Amino acid sequence: VGHCHPDIVKAAHEQNQLLNTNSRYLHDNLVDYADRLSKTLPEKLCIFYFLNSGSEANDLALRLARHYTKHEDVIVLDDAYHGHLTSLIDISPYKFRNLEGQKEWVHVAPVPDTYRGLYREDHQDSVTAYANEVKNIIEQAHKRGRKIAAFFVESLPSVGGQIIPPAGYFQKVAEHVHKAGGVFIADEIQVGFGRVGKHFWAFQLQGEDFIPDIVTMGKPIGNGHPIACVATTKEIAEAFAATGVEYFNTFGGNPVSCAIGLAVLDVIEKEHLQAHATEVGNFLMKLLKEQKIKHPIIGDVRYQCLIYIFSCFLFRTQSN
Repeated sequence: VGHCHPDIVKAAHEQNQLLNTNSRYLHDNLVDYADRLSKTLPEKLCIFYFLNSGSEANDLALRLARHYTKHEDVIVLDDAYHGHLTSLIDISPYKFRNLEGQKEWVHVAPVPDTYRGLYREDHQDSVTAYANEVKNIIEQAHKRGRKIAAFFVESLPSVGGQIIPPAGYFQKVAEHVHKAGGVFIADEIQVGFGRVGKHFWAFQLQGEDFIPDIVTMGKPIGNGHPIACVATTKEIAEAFAATGVEYFNTFGGNPVSCAIGLAVLDVIEKEHLQAHATEVGNFLMKLLKEQKIKHPIIGDVRYQCLIYIFSCFLFRTQSN
């Protein structure tokens, strides 16, 4: 929403003057912010955990999935990156291939890229073909006595090449994963909060009938302030709580962080930044398509990813 946006600076300053404390002490800002976030998400995603970074959020999502399913294994997309913690390097092919390699409990599915991937635009049913790759992974894992805890994916794979999964892919994958007793985790850390323009969350590009079991948030959530969030269902949260070991994060959801989070949502709404990202993204798309016609070296111009990339710039400079 813009570097040093005055509304964000004001919210942080005013709350700092009143109180900031660790999250063992209850504060209205946390409840108010959770309530506000809930209005942007499907009703099913009604439990919120607040943290300090996207990596923390993805690590917690992994824990939630494993406690709920009682399984260990994770399916990720090729070239994915989900964070810098050890648990997340293990599920990030972008990283682990240059380090200790792939763990036995990690399974890598092909990126659903219809431009350069296994199944392209001319394929009769690329959605089903890519989803069946995940199904085959599950079947092979079961033959080895392994059980799937989660399919972990960025709603728009970014490090993997700014890929737009074909509509319906998440629904078909979720069907296979749920049948195997796993959950679907949507990583919105880079692409959430209106950056795709048309929707507030990138997973919504798949259609209204798709709802992840867990959603993780970071980066734009605090406009540079260290705050992150995991949203999930009541059933998953209750299974996690049933362990008797409560989740605690010293400063996750502290009064200042939540005041900033609320201010960010206010600015996005007040300055119509989501609509602005759509409008300017569409304009840029038109120009780049014209360049594609002129220059054969340009192979693909990706619509929603373009809006995401450009809106990152727009959101940063909007107040300047």
